[in-house]
Amino acid sequence: MAAQFFSALADNTLLIAAIAALREMNAPSAYEPLLKTFFTVSYVVLAAFVGAFADSMPKGRVMFISNAIKVIGCGMMFFEMHPLLAYAVVGLGAAAYSPAKYGILTEYLPHRLLVVANGWIEGLTVGAIILGVVLGGFLIKPEVAHVLLNFDFPMIDTGINTVSEMTICIVAVLYLIAAVINLYVPHTGVDHKPLKKNPWYLIHEFNHCLVLLWRDRLGQISLAVTTLFWGAGATLQFIVIKWSETSLHLDLSKSSMLQGVVALGVALGAIIAAKFVTLRKSVRVIPLGIAMGIIVLVMNFVHDIWLAIPLLILIGGLSGFFVVPMNALLQHRGHILMGAGHSIAVQNFNENLSILAMTGLYYAMIRADLSIYTVLTLFGLFVSTAMYLVRRRHLANQAERDDVMHLDDSCCH
Repeated sequence: MAAQFFSALADNTLLIAAIAALREMNAPSAYEPLLKTFFTVSYVVLAAFVGAFADSMPKGRVMFISNAIKVIGCGMMFFEMHPLLAYAVVGLGAAAYSPAKYGILTEYLPHRLLVVANGWIEGLTVGAIILGVVLGGFLIKPEVAHVLLNFDFPMIDTGINTVSEMTICIVAVLYLIAAVINLYVPHTGVDHKPLKKNPWYLIHEFNHCLVLLWRDRLGQISLAVTTLFWGAGATLQFIVIKWSETSLHLDLSKSSMLQGVVALGVALGAIIAAKFVTLRKSVRVIPLGIAMGIIVLVMNFVHDIWLAIPLLILIGGLSGFFVVPMNALLQHRGHILMGAGHSIAVQNFNENLSILAMTGLYYAMIRADLSIYTVLTLFGLFVSTAMYLVRRRHLANQAERDDVMHLDDSCCH
C-alpha cells in the first residue's frame, strides 16, 4: 500500500508538471488531453504481455522494475525530450505496474476481503491523486517555484533552471522512494508461471482471457462498469481544469487543486463502499453511476467555487462508491477464470482503451472549439446512458439465469 501510494503520488504530480512543461513551450492547448492518450497507449498495446510478465515473478520485483522505468521517463522529460514522448515512457512503467499492484491482492487475501482491500488501495490511490495534483499545483505556483529555484547546494550546479525541471526532479525522488519500498514487499508463496518466449502464444492466451471475461455474466458487467468509469474519470480530469478556468476563472495551479476535490470525494465513496458493500451485493451499486452522470450536468450552472467544491465531492463520492465493489467483483471473477495477472491485464486493456477513446473525443471537441458547457452536457448524458444500458444488460442476465434454473428444477421434478 505504501509503494502504491508513493507511485500514484508521483504519477499525478507529474501530470501537472507535464501540463506546465507544454505551456512553457507554448504548445497548443489541445495537446494537454493527449498526455493521457500517450500515457495509456502502453496499457493497450502491451496488454498481452504485461499480465504474463506480472505472473512470471514476485509482484514486488515487478513493481520495482516498473518504477525504474518511470524514473527513466522523468529523466527524458528533464533532458528536454518532448513531454508527450517522455510521458509515454512513464505510461510504459505504469502498464507493467498495474497487474502487480492489484494482482497481489488476490494472492494475499480470500475473496471475502477483496472489497475491503480494494477500498484501502483505492482510498490510498485517491489520496495520492489528491496530494499529487495539489503538490503539482503548489510547486508551479510562481512564489513557491521562485523560492525552490533559488535554492542551490553549496559547490554544486544542479542545472535546474525552470519550473518544470524542478517539479520533474521532485517527482523522480517520489518514484525512487516507491522503488525502495517495493524491495520490502514480501513474497506471497504463490507459484509463478515461467514467461513464454513466443509473443504469438502470449497474444493468443490474452485473447482467450479477454473473450472468457466478456462472456462471463458477472465478469462482463463489472468489466463494463470499470471500463466506463476509468474512461470517464480520465476525461473528467481535463474537463475540470478547463471548466474551472472558464466558469470559475481559476489558473492552472488552483484548477489542479479542484481535481483533488473530486479525488477526495472518490476516497470517501471508496471508504463507505468498503464498509457497507459486500462482494455478493456489489452489482446493486450500478444505479449510482446513472446518478453521477446526471449530477455532472449541474456543473453547467455553477459559477461559484464554494458551490463547486461540494458538487465535485458528491460526483467523486458516487464514483468511488460504485467503482470499488465493481473492481473487487471483477478481480474475484478474473482470479477464478484465469489468474490474477492475466485478469488485471484484460481489465487494463479495456479500461485504457476507454481512456484513449474518451480523451480522444475530448481532444476532438476542444479542437472543434466546442464550448466547455457543451462538452460537459455531452459527457454527463453519455455516462448516464451507458450506465443505464449496463444495468439493463445485468437485469437481462439475471432473468436468463433464473429461467435456466427454473428449467433445471422442472427437469428434476
